[in-house]
Amino acid sequence: MNNMGKFSEGLLNNKIIIINLNISPGQTILDAGCGNGYMAKKFSKLVGNTGKIYALDPDNRLIASLKKEIGKESNIIAFVGDITKRTELKDSSVDLVYLSTVFHIFSDIQIAGFENEVNRILKHEAQLAIININKEDTPFGPPVEMRSSPEELRNRLSFVPKKLIEVGEHFYMQLFTKI
Repeated sequence: MNNMGKFSEGLLNNKIIIINLNISPGQTILDAGCGNGYMAKKFSKLVGNTGKIYALDPDNRLIASLKKEIGKESNIIAFVGDITKRTELKDSSVDLVYLSTVFHIFSDIQIAGFENEVNRILKHEAQLAIININKEDTPFGPPVEMRSSPEELRNRLSFVPKKLIEVGEHFYMQLFTKI
């Protein structure tokens, strides 16, 4: 569990991810399952001091470490939580929910909870980005049967699918919009 926070770091093409997320100054982003916060820190620079990044992870140690690293003068708010349950975030307050290499661990009940919470916190026409490992044999990752193909992912969620992007040798990012 210790290096879970760094699992996808270095395996994903962050340039392609960031270009396709169209992040702009002043936005509010939730990095759900942020691990060590490496993407939250990238998002932080893009939204600037008028924006806000929520870095959420169920692992107390990862969040404590991230809080220590970023200090008090940051636009990153790191907190312990579970995106499959209600969080402390306000209704319709987030422009982008980013979930990377986490979806495959969700049970059907957790997927329903995830969908409810994301629906609650996303603004109208805001974006959900889910990064998954391809549903094929890869040198790492969970068993293939735990993974979702892009089609299966789109069928499991009620958000409107917008764009499918390859973001690494064994990874895809599906962008959705809340309507």
